[in-house]
Amino acid sequence: MRGWDSGAMHAVDSEMDARCGLLAGLLTETGRRLVLAESCTAGLVAASLGRVPGISRHLCGSLVTYREASKTSWLGVPPPVLLRHTAVSEVVARLMASGALTVTPEADLAASVTGHLGPDAPPEQDGLIYVGVADRQPETGEITVVKVRRCRLISGSRGPRQREAALCVLALLLEHLEERP
Repeated sequence: MRGWDSGAMHAVDSEMDARCGLLAGLLTETGRRLVLAESCTAGLVAASLGRVPGISRHLCGSLVTYREASKTSWLGVPPPVLLRHTAVSEVVARLMASGALTVTPEADLAASVTGHLGPDAPPEQDGLIYVGVADRQPETGEITVVKVRRCRLISGSRGPRQREAALCVLALLLEHLEERP
């Protein structure tokens, strides 16, 4: 396929597998259960985690909310927020992460990703993603968005950008779990 470098993709897939293995280990160690809200990655984070044996004890699922209507009906992202900020925004990443925990009571950790991989993106959004992480407090059940990160993807085409976005989600989850006592 034009635009795909199989050597580079193999390196990314190895890195993805390594991060997924580390994340699975931390989820096991902490006893946490994860739910994902994926837009631009279209379920790639969940599919990558799904290659780890035993992950079903900790991965509750992934809500692939590729379109704005799905973000609204599945995750509770209000249409006025999407109209004002667009789906490619920090506020939407926050609402997606908290919404995923709201609709998945068995989960106590959520990650979200939203962005524009191109082509045909407005120049200011081309290759821009936002990743969010939310926690459910065990004592109160309160949901708190603890991290949101803006990432600018450097790959030039859609497939590599999707993998790069998935790596950003895994990196933020790992960072969050490694910081917790």
